[in-house]
Amino acid sequence: QVQLVESGGGLGQPGGSLRLSCAASGSIFKLNAVGWYRQAPGKQRELVAAFTTGGSTNYADSVKGRFTISRDNAKNSLYLQMNNLKPEDTAVYYCNADVTRASGGYYYTDNYWGQGTQVTVSS
Repeated sequence: QVQLVESGGGLGQPGGSLRLSCAASGSIFKLNAVGWYRQAPGKQRELVAAFTTGGSTNYADSVKGRFTISRDNAKNSLYLQMNNLKPEDTAVYYCNADVTRASGGYYYTDNYWGQGTQVTVSS
């Protein structure tokens, strides 16, 4: 089994910064495409930032220039540095990953979600 656990959410001030972390654990052979999503009350879950399988990055237009996604493959971890926070960034942030597991000589790739971490931007 694989678990994704987010941390680092909380209350941030407009113009301030927060850093989210996501740690993957379990029988992991490799993390492939990984990303951060968010869901605000009454809205659909949306992509915030992601690494593609090829290693390039994608950002939502609303966060370009403010948020930076990074990863540490040795630690099976993913990060989201959020700068110049705005009230509209308030949402539950979720980590998502395509994870390849090795079991019994075979490789399996499945998609996993973390449980989410609340980010609230308010003065």
